[in-house]
Amino acid sequence: MSKNKKYQTAGRVLMTEHISIYSEQFRSIRANINFSTKNEGVKTLLVTSSSVGEGKSTVAANIAIAFAQESKKTLLVDADLRKPTMHYTFNRFLSPGLTNLLISNWVLKDVVKESGIKGLGIITCGPIPSNPAELLSSNSMDSFLEEVKREFDIIIFDAPPLLSIADAQILSEKCDGTIVVVSSDGTEKKNLLKVKETLQNSNAKVIGTVLNNYKLEKDHYYNDYYIR
Repeated sequence: MSKNKKYQTAGRVLMTEHISIYSEQFRSIRANINFSTKNEGVKTLLVTSSSVGEGKSTVAANIAIAFAQESKKTLLVDADLRKPTMHYTFNRFLSPGLTNLLISNWVLKDVVKESGIKGLGIITCGPIPSNPAELLSSNSMDSFLEEVKREFDIIIFDAPPLLSIADAQILSEKCDGTIVVVSSDGTEKKNLLKVKETLQNSNAKVIGTVLNNYKLEKDHYYNDYYIR
């Protein structure tokens, strides 16, 4: 299977399996987010993990799809400026994207791409920069956040893993809420404690954690994704 096909298969659970167990789980995650943020004016959500390979990009894409299916004008932003994947997931070009907005004189309407899902726009990474952390902490990023909040009902950011680089911590300070993806068979307890400490230090609002790769017995209805 090609890399392109692999990401499309992983990221498009809700697109092709509307009545599947997995689709219902992401709708449940959406409901939990709505309940947890009720009356708080949360519009920007950051999705991250402790390290690579825990499924954050798949979760971010499907949460965004779930909100779009709720008839909310939704934007999914690939804010992993080092190892972006959303252009694979949705079979779009890498550029133009977020870095074009932050560095050049591109305007929002020219970088928002159609996803193939009604109500969901995507912004891919754009050209991979040499200074991701500086771009994400820039005034241009602040201006971008203000603009997308005016234009969209909810914005989902797929961020890099939290513990490897500073990018996700920077974004967690700017976003209204943070969701941490945890792999039941891959996330170490010591890393979870580090994630908790890091987010506390940045005054991030943690909405919850999504437990990924958790297998129950076959007679249980849900067997992969949970939010807590």
